[in-house]
Amino acid sequence: MARITIRVDDDLFARLASQARGSGVGTATYCRDILDRFEGVDPSGYHARFDELHATAIQAFAILATSVGERSPELLQKGLTEARRLLRERGLLDVGQDRP
Repeated sequence: MARITIRVDDDLFARLASQARGSGVGTATYCRDILDRFEGVDPSGYHARFDELHATAIQAFAILATSVGERSPELLQKGLTEARRLLRERGLLDVGQDRP
């Protein structure tokens, strides 16, 4: 088994150790479990939960956009333009991707 050493601040270590004790496992085991969930090994872990949240948000926004678009296409376009601006500012949309 490979071994790694990482340094964490005392507050983070205290939180990890406390959570590990609460889970009934050692700190190293607890950290391995976190890494497994984060890296997608756990099918119901970190990524699966965010995939489910993303899917729900996309569905809700699609319904909202459809409703607004039917009532006011101009308002929908204004909202999409603002959304693209916000996504670009956060580095979540490349300049070439901002075409409808």
